[in-house]
Amino acid sequence: MSEVLDPVDRRILRELQRNGRMSNVELANAVGLSPSPCLRRVKLLEEKGIIDRYIAVLNAPRLGLGLTVFTRVWFKTQDAETTNQFAETVRKFPEVMECYLTTGECDAILRVVTTDLHAYWRFQSDYLMRIPSVQSVKTDVPMETIKRSHELPLP
Repeated sequence: MSEVLDPVDRRILRELQRNGRMSNVELANAVGLSPSPCLRRVKLLEEKGIIDRYIAVLNAPRLGLGLTVFTRVWFKTQDAETTNQFAETVRKFPEVMECYLTTGECDAILRVVTTDLHAYWRFQSDYLMRIPSVQSVKTDVPMETIKRSHELPLP
């Protein structure tokens, strides 16, 4: 269920999406509130689960993780047991940054981050293809990142 947010809450969320480390005083100034009401609103947004958590977004290439690929996965069957077994297994792989069950041509799409193409090939052959529910895998290697955002499009 989506929450109904007023314009001030939306401004708070936009600012925190851009910089989750800003102080409450900086946030209050940015959204036009005094610090106490601003802090109360942020705490309420946290309690409601609208603010899920605060994280640091790392620069993958600077950490030697220069390859991102998108992997399309087809299952042997589409029953609940197969899907659950795949989901349970893939959650354990730190290389898998995102995983979506899909409709359409494939059954799942993964965003995988590794050091290089050889490391991805090892991951695919040693782990991904050994998941019992996986029938086949096709990988797309992006040539350039045009846009990457962590900010939700708040109306």
